[in-house]
Amino acid sequence: MSTKRYPPEFKDEAVRQVVDRGYSVAEVAEHLSVSAHSLHKWVKAAKPDPSQHQATDLVEAKSEILKLRAQLRRVEEERDNLKNHLVTLSPTCSRSNSVHWVSFSYSVLGRRDRLLIGGLFPR
Repeated sequence: MSTKRYPPEFKDEAVRQVVDRGYSVAEVAEHLSVSAHSLHKWVKAAKPDPSQHQATDLVEAKSEILKLRAQLRRVEEERDNLKNHLVTLSPTCSRSNSVHWVSFSYSVLGRRDRLLIGGLFPR
């Protein structure tokens, strides 16, 4: 019994007809005069190894985690710089008679103070 050898281009085209074009293995095997068993082996060999796919996904996930960690570190540094260098004002209003008092609490370089401003303020 002799085994017929097929060139790689022939095998690739047969696999492409099954995988990409959606023909059944039996149809392609009959059309190309190839045994269905051989075509099944070619299709199986052309499919990527699941462990290889998992390894690729793992590498992509790790690189994304590293990128996100660097971005988080950068954002935290920006936040800390803003905390340390900017004055933040948060107003609180109170009213006695016709004068409205506005109290601002602010912090400069970690020191918290209060500033009271009195006057006629529109509502």
